[in-house]
Amino acid sequence: MPATLYLVATPIGNLKDITLRALDVLREVDLIACEDTRHTQKLLNHFGIKNKTISYHDHNEATRAPELIDRLLNGDSIAVVSDAGTPAIADPGLRLVQAAANAGIDVVPIPGPVAFVAAVTASGLATESIYFGGFLPARKGERQKRLRECAEIPSATLVFYEAPHRIAKSLIDCAEVLGNRNAAVARELTKIHEEIARGTLSELATRYANSPVKGEIVLVIDRSHGGRCDAFRRSLAETETTLDQRVQTLQQQGLDKKAALKTAAKEFGLSKSEAYRRLLSAR
Repeated sequence: MPATLYLVATPIGNLKDITLRALDVLREVDLIACEDTRHTQKLLNHFGIKNKTISYHDHNEATRAPELIDRLLNGDSIAVVSDAGTPAIADPGLRLVQAAANAGIDVVPIPGPVAFVAAVTASGLATESIYFGGFLPARKGERQKRLRECAEIPSATLVFYEAPHRIAKSLIDCAEVLGNRNAAVARELTKIHEEIARGTLSELATRYANSPVKGEIVLVIDRSHGGRCDAFRRSLAETETTLDQRVQTLQQQGLDKKAALKTAAKEFGLSKSEAYRRLLSAR
């Protein structure tokens, strides 16, 4: 094969999801650069591929990328794979792609599985406009800041990766910052324990607070609908639901008092301070 950098998508769980073209490339390149050589070796062994591998991950890509570029310039063909899914999508690969492009080396994508795309298509939420935000920050303050930025994105379904031990807290933050939108939590896609849970953010927060989970998680959140918010406010008025009642309902669904007040204020079209004032007056 001529000197080319191939970005090879690999299964996110089920090994049968690999493409025939990906298998051909992995067999024929001079070298396979892996996020984790031990993990990739299991895939190669399963399909009887005997080829050279080298590590290429977050901790060594600054030094490994120039080495791989030198090999490409000397005529080698190299495939880059991550542990699961498509390289450079929330995984190593971008630095090497940029360096190869700058060096005039051909970069060829070998398409295949992408976890966030699979999650969105199965979520039941809109797919014509999608914002993929990668992994949400681990710290609450940084996470809420990122969510506030995303709240300004119009007419796009929001998609994030999240760790299982943080999913309940992240769902609460999402409800507080974005409002109690519809959402889906997709877990262990294509694997034995695949699960897609749907509901409002507060309902899902309660579910995962009471039932801790393991595995890879994709969080899909409905777009902001100004018209839907207006309709919801009319519905609240028609049923004579009070601000106090709504706050109590949201707390029962899993939000803490502060988050419930902020969410209810947004639903009623009030500032947080005005909602707090009315709540005190009502009580």
